Amino acid sequence: MKNIAVILAGGRGTRAGGGIPKQFRTLEDGRTVFETCVAAFEQNEHIDEIAVVMLEEYMQQAKDIAAKHTWTKLRYWIPGGSERWESTLHAVEAINCSINRPIVNLLVHDCARPFISQALITKVCEALDTHEAVSVAVPVTDTIYVVENSESETVISEVPSRAVFRRAQTPQAFRLSVLKEAFEKVKNGADCKATDDAGVVRYCLPDIPIHIVPGEESNRKLTFAEDF
Repeated sequence: MKNIAVILAGGRGTRAGGGIPKQFRTLEDGRTVFETCVAAFEQNEHIDEIAVVMLEEYMQQAKDIAAKHTWTKLRYWIPGGSERWESTLHAVEAINCSINRPIVNLLVHDCARPFISQALITKVCEALDTHEAVSVAVPVTDTIYVVENSESETVISEVPSRAVFRRAQTPQAFRLSVLKEAFEKVKNGADCKATDDAGVVRYCLPDIPIHIVPGEESNRKLTFAEDF
């Protein structure tokens, strides 16, 4: 099965500050977030191709960066959407139109998680050998409150066991056919308020189990200025 890494790099990164999109900010080793993320998937032997999804206004800047490297797997440059789900949908549609293999896996990954390890990429790819849908998650270590809001205050209504909770990470990986079916339902008006791709599949295709691969704390997301 062909494994295609889809790197979502379409945001403007306003919460991170710095005056430029966070995917173009430089890390301590001198590489940008974008370079670090693409390089991780380029190096992994289980990844066959890479697709970058990015707003068109930043596409040329990313291509200029890519031209400085000898990356051989970067095959797709796909315009991003205004929402995350639209960016994934654009990738699904573009890749679906260009492939000629019966079974293809997509590993959808946030560019803002540039520190993903080779071991984690490999574990996700191996899980795809026996599962149609895979997500990465880590245990919750903080106590979780369920709250009730009123006009005057917010109060605790429940303190559930944190043993049943996980914090989602990426990559979230699926057979292309699964993502295609799920996003077609969203495109056709399915009521889905999911904030990630696993959520879309869970809501739109509830009969497909989503296997969990244990994540890594180092696979953190760069969101705010403090993260940099």
